[in-house]
Amino acid sequence: MKRSLVIANRLREVLLNGHWIANTNYKEQLSNVNWEQATQKVDNLNTIAALTFHINYYLGGLLQVFNGGRLEISDKYSFDLPQIHSEADWNKLVNEFLNNSETFTSQVENFSDDMLDRPFVNEKYGTYLRNIEGVIEHSYYHLGQISLIKKMISHK
Repeated sequence: MKRSLVIANRLREVLLNGHWIANTNYKEQLSNVNWEQATQKVDNLNTIAALTFHINYYLGGLLQVFNGGRLEISDKYSFDLPQIHSEADWNKLVNEFLNNSETFTSQVENFSDDMLDRPFVNEKYGTYLRNIEGVIEHSYYHLGQISLIKKMISHK
């Protein structure tokens, strides 16, 4: 099996439709969260909305590079979530996240093995494969947080 297909399937598992490692995924976790729950603060933890924005920020930034653009994202802006004041605001974020997830995985699926082994923008950032694997690991980390925050909210 082509490496890009394997890695794209791993992305789909965490973002869109898998249950293998975490027994859930972002699409499933976000599907039954309303805007008030998404923005509800639990102690000093990030909100579900902030975590969703955070992962989407990186997906969007890498997609820009995939499409021939510049790498313009910075960690210091990755939690700069615009205010969410309504269900429409929350749905807009979730839909953008799901669309970026679909686009990201589809583009990765179509990469050649040669592309996966190329330096990502600059050699100091590693290869495309290393960055994509980083997205997977980072996504699982925050998916776990979202799952726990949802449980904490439901017990309040």
